[in-house]
Amino acid sequence: MSLKLDHLDRALLRALQQDASLSQRDLAEKVGMSQNACWRRLQALKVAGILRGQTVVLDRASIDMDLTVIVLVKTRHHAKEWLDNFKKVVLSIPNIVDFYRIAGDYDYMLKIVAKDMNAFDTIYRRMIEHIDLDTVTSYMAMEAIADNRPLPL
Repeated sequence: MSLKLDHLDRALLRALQQDASLSQRDLAEKVGMSQNACWRRLQALKVAGILRGQTVVLDRASIDMDLTVIVLVKTRHHAKEWLDNFKKVVLSIPNIVDFYRIAGDYDYMLKIVAKDMNAFDTIYRRMIEHIDLDTVTSYMAMEAIADNRPLPL
């Protein structure tokens, strides 16, 4: 279902991106509408698929997941069967938090979080054990300057 967003919808979405834990009353007050109108708009945003649940952002250092690695993958295989297997393997590894098919010199980009280099190596070995890849290039993040930024609305 398609929904044309107006300024109130965008204000709701901006507020939720900043703090999804706001009560419906506080959210309505923050964007200047009644609680009932806010509820109706939130339901419409959910039905349209624009709001797809709520999540919590964790401090990675506090849970011993300090290492972030961007992995670029090049493959010689482009058949549906190979891709289905690749997706299955990648999605079975919870440390791979983002997974993209990309344009350019590489075919896929993965964002992997791990405790340390040894943990990353275990993840890497698990991945390549089940998939034939041509080239894999890994970049270790030294500092997250901007991570999980809100979408501009």
